[in-house]
Amino acid sequence: MAAVVLALDVVTKVVVVAELEGRRTLELLGGQLLIRVSRNPGAAFSFAEGATLLFTAIAITVVVVILRVSRRLGSTGWAVSLGLLLGGASGNLVDRLLRSPGPGRGAVVDFIDFQVWPSFNVADSAIVTGGLLAVLLSTRGIELDGTRPRHAPRSDVHDA
Repeated sequence: MAAVVLALDVVTKVVVVAELEGRRTLELLGGQLLIRVSRNPGAAFSFAEGATLLFTAIAITVVVVILRVSRRLGSTGWAVSLGLLLGGASGNLVDRLLRSPGPGRGAVVDFIDFQVWPSFNVADSAIVTGGLLAVLLSTRGIELDGTRPRHAPRSDVHDA
């Protein structure tokens, strides 16, 4: 899952930058969806644009933690969730490491713009989807290994 997300993210960013940056905007869905290049040195919604090095360090930490946790996976749902998170974090990390102005300070390429929400990319979509799936799995009580913890019997329930 992570490899697919990373590949899709990198390929879409390379194509969009090569074909559209500084040239044009594609209008799709009657102008409701724009495909145009923007650069984001910060976090989501261009938050903290001056903290690119910090976000690079956070992304590296997220990748390492997910790789370590993945050894304990026994749940398909968690594998998908963490794969989406790992692929998305890796995709944006590639931008931060390899794009201008230099290693650890590169701006993330965003290009999907619905005009009612800040622009985003494939990696961002995977991160949000993986995060929502993780919340769902957690609220359902599904552990990383696929088990559900047994709950102690309620003391307020009596046999009739």
